[in-house]
Amino acid sequence: MTEHDTSPDTTLLSDDLLSRIRERAAGYDRDNRFFTEDFAELADEGYLRALVPKEFGGLGLSLQQTARLQARLAGAAPATALAVNMHLVWTGIAKTLRDRGDDSLEFVLREAGQGEVFAFGLSEAGNDLVLFGSTTEARPESDGSYRFHGRKIFTSLSPAWTRLGTMGLDSTSDDAPKIVYGFIERTGGGFEIREDWDTLGMRATQSNTTVLDGARASADRVVRRLDPGPNPDPLVFAIFANFEILLAAVYTGIGSRALDLAVEAAHRRTSLKNDGRSYANDPDIRWRVAEAAIEQDALLPQLDALAGDVDTLADHGRLWFPKLVGLKVRATETARRVVDQAIRVSGGSTFFAGNELGRLYRDVLAGIFHPSDAESAHNTVANAWLGPTED
Repeated sequence: MTEHDTSPDTTLLSDDLLSRIRERAAGYDRDNRFFTEDFAELADEGYLRALVPKEFGGLGLSLQQTARLQARLAGAAPATALAVNMHLVWTGIAKTLRDRGDDSLEFVLREAGQGEVFAFGLSEAGNDLVLFGSTTEARPESDGSYRFHGRKIFTSLSPAWTRLGTMGLDSTSDDAPKIVYGFIERTGGGFEIREDWDTLGMRATQSNTTVLDGARASADRVVRRLDPGPNPDPLVFAIFANFEILLAAVYTGIGSRALDLAVEAAHRRTSLKNDGRSYANDPDIRWRVAEAAIEQDALLPQLDALAGDVDTLADHGRLWFPKLVGLKVRATETARRVVDQAIRVSGGSTFFAGNELGRLYRDVLAGIFHPSDAESAHNTVANAWLGPTED
């Protein structure tokens, strides 16, 4: 897939819109500023309602179609795509559950169709258990609601969200401990957003730290109380599936854009030692571009296939999680290698501030830190194929 893909599932993002988004990306990065104009245009286009069923005012797209769109958007502005991902993930989770007969998050689809913006408030510093544990306290109230106390990191869409999906540990109820998932409203207060997002890359996401200090999820917005540790609950599958697939889509888009830029640079640059011919004739440059293209070419079919399997309710059994984490690792690591090759092809200009490939080089590094990280992913795959290690 290239940035000019015109297949039916990519027509929502017009070339004109993507051009405007690409033009703004460097400024957002330089100023460490939220992508306000991009966000407004995407919302006006209905893009935030991509995964919302038509009956709730959405576009009714599949996860496969939305993943392709996210790859296309990331080719124009990775940080914009990554931040929008968090909203799309929650709507995707709700859709995945609903497709399997679980309406517990139907309110997410309904409210997203009405213009509410959902953000992901799950990540915690030092919590390598990810979904299977929490350092945040979930304190129960007598009416069935919960108040959350803790510190969440990497909260993308900090300036824009109206709903925050979060979790914490209930250690006081009779059946404790329980991991509690709930949604808080921005107007309800009980939290502080710290403007501490000053990072190497993905700067426009403004994924600020969120300190929860009594933020309340009403009883009808408490969607799960699960035992800590690995859990077969459909919500856990839905979170993993949508997060990993849509995340992989963003990095697939970064790799695609880097490859396009490498091709442009190879034709644009000329070599004095080769009589002024373009570097597109240099065998070493040709090898680098070919190597990048070979790696990049493998991603979209995998992305399509796995997203399509979620859409069609395919049953991969014990291999679902290895497939999901494997896709994420392949996409992020491949994107890093493709960007690196593109920089080597494009030369020293990429070392200057403001160069698009230089920005992609910084943005693509964020892939290392998203769950599942390489260590966790390899453990998941090893357990699936070899079983757990002996005590």
